Amino acid sequence: MAQAVGRIESKIDGILDETKDIRTDLGDHEQRLRTLERARWPLPTLGALTGVAGAVVGVLALIR
Repeated sequence: MAQAVGRIESKIDGILDETKDIRTDLGDHEQRLRTLERARWPLPTLGALTGVAGAVVGVLALIR
């Protein structure tokens, strides 16, 4: 009985270690995603500004 309890305890310790690793990985992935999201925001803004600039140039070309 004592050996069975010892094996169960060692398995539980292994599972707890794995869950700690998973939580660490999850935190790392969350940080990476936040970094990518922050770095990505200028792209739609630049696209909109380029479109507006193109429209302005087109209007100016029609006027002149």
